[in-house]
Amino acid sequence: MDLKCPGSGEVARNLWSNLEHLGPRDEIKFVLTDRGDYEWARATIAERRLDRRVNAVLLSPVFGQLEPAALASWILEDRLPARIQLQMHKQIWGADARGV
Repeated sequence: MDLKCPGSGEVARNLWSNLEHLGPRDEIKFVLTDRGDYEWARATIAERRLDRRVNAVLLSPVFGQLEPAALASWILEDRLPARIQLQMHKQIWGADARGV
């Protein structure tokens, strides 16, 4: 399940009731544009105890906007129960490739 962060401009579209349908085999992904999105995701993970609901909490930096190394350091500093997920299609085929 994707949760939209404030930087996406779509945070109001999150359907929070969907969290009730998640179980130990599911994953939640946040796509982050900046430190503000990270702090929002960190608070959401804690407030809603997401790390206890699902198999994995994934944080993905927006390609070309947020450096993966910065995100990694924030996760490590906070000991956040989450993993980094890079947008592999952009790593492999580049940011402008379509249909991959």
